[in-house]
Amino acid sequence: MASNPLSPSFPASAPAEGAAAPAAPLLATTGLSKRFRLGGPFSRHFLHAVDDVDLRVGQSEIVALVGESGSGKSTVARLLGMLYRPTSGEILYRGTRLARIRSRREVLAYHGRVPMVFQDPYSSMNPVYRSGHGIMRALELHRPDVPARERERVAAGLFESVGLTPPRDVLRKYPFELSGGQRQRVGFAQALASRPELILADEPVSMLDVSIRIGLLNLMARLRSQTGVSFLYITHDIASARYVADRLLVMYAGHLVEAGPAADVLAHPKHPYTQLLLSAVPDPRAPIALTTGAQVAEPPRMVDPGEGCRFRWRCPLAVDECWHVTPRRRELRPAHVAACHVATAD
Repeated sequence: MASNPLSPSFPASAPAEGAAAPAAPLLATTGLSKRFRLGGPFSRHFLHAVDDVDLRVGQSEIVALVGESGSGKSTVARLLGMLYRPTSGEILYRGTRLARIRSRREVLAYHGRVPMVFQDPYSSMNPVYRSGHGIMRALELHRPDVPARERERVAAGLFESVGLTPPRDVLRKYPFELSGGQRQRVGFAQALASRPELILADEPVSMLDVSIRIGLLNLMARLRSQTGVSFLYITHDIASARYVADRLLVMYAGHLVEAGPAADVLAHPKHPYTQLLLSAVPDPRAPIALTTGAQVAEPPRMVDPGEGCRFRWRCPLAVDECWHVTPRRRELRPAHVAACHVATAD
């Protein structure tokens, strides 16, 4: 990846104390939490959207954050994208706390380094402008080294790199003239315009036909290989995460319940929720099975949830401790952790 020095206004980064610089994560969180107050300003009831999440994304890495709708995945993305302020916890970009970023210039510099690709490709584009407008604007804001007369050429090159051809024709089309897959590729091109180090991809393929999804997943892998950009790929589809991710993070009801190398988590799932997700992946060779109790039990309680495992109402393995003590993440295999009282190490 081409060098991309930090903006002079962005706080200088430093490796974590006691850690070798190459091993320091690109982006990391510690105890990240977000709670939304329900009712009036004096209400004591809170929706616990994200609770005590520790994650990291390394250089040139694709990390998949997996969970069902309402698990808190998109809230994590918006916290990392500085669209929400955390209730508690820290987010560190190259060792620098995002809470230190105050000025508009610093926020703009961070958004250039860590842009987002949203779930709905149509709503992320302005329908009154041609599809090249967003990428031209991104070049203007984040690439002062590109003169105005060169922006169309650079934009065309970015469109071609994400598979939009012929690029100059696509630049002049309006969003309604593009297919859903083409619009999502425009979103990736706009994110790439600022030479990012990490792209937050929030359900980027969930609204597309199955036949188109594989092309965008291949695009993410190719961009990582060619440019060194990292991805936090947020999805409810563990099958697509299996296809593209280096590491897998599993969320349930605001908690990070399992994390580890993708191949190891998929081959040796430790948390009952991860096992449930994997059982839901269609396998044409498997016999027809009846619906399990875990699939039909009541949803998790995220409003003032109190102590205890949030999966306990659906878990076939729940013991008394699960109802009274919130499980802590512990390493059960090398670099593979799970937050479960009943999970055992190999």
